[in-house]
Amino acid sequence: MIIVGLTGSIGMGKSETAKMFAAEGVPVFDADAAVHSLQAKGGAAIAPIEAVFPSVITEGVLDRGKLGEIIFSDTEAKATLEAIIHPMVGDMRTGFFQKAKTNNVPFVVLDIPLLFETHGDKACHKVVVASAPGDVQRGRVLKRPGMTVEKFEKILGKQLPDAEKRAKADYIVETDKGLDYARQQVATIVKTLRDISQDA
Repeated sequence: MIIVGLTGSIGMGKSETAKMFAAEGVPVFDADAAVHSLQAKGGAAIAPIEAVFPSVITEGVLDRGKLGEIIFSDTEAKATLEAIIHPMVGDMRTGFFQKAKTNNVPFVVLDIPLLFETHGDKACHKVVVASAPGDVQRGRVLKRPGMTVEKFEKILGKQLPDAEKRAKADYIVETDKGLDYARQQVATIVKTLRDISQDA
């Protein structure tokens, strides 16, 4: 089974690209969605988070904004949170792989925002990068509720530059030329990977 990593910097259209792979019938593991489910009310991460950061949880509900403020500027707090979340996400990913193998799926996509930054690409056979010009990216991100230029710059500073991601990619999906164009690119990648898996 071919493991494909899908990544892209903030505002590059990665999430939309992931949906396109899913629409092509490819199983997609969304790392962010996994984290959200763990942190939702009744999720497995709520109790251990409350034990370490009691101020961010009220009646079993996580205040993501409060937690974000704490870990955004405190690397030790961020590491503590990651030590709680990462093993749980790892277990969910293992279950995802097992299901895909049982169903004899030729390849799967791992949607991971910080794929290169966390060296997750080492566990992937191929990497797809969603990309767009910097001005398009900036325009998309600054339209988001609560986003500021300062916050955007800080997030960018923690991500590998787009040019470096493109250089490391096996495939690039250009997301600034309309949805139909992006869908065609994804369909071509899917066909190529299916062909590769049949030849393997």
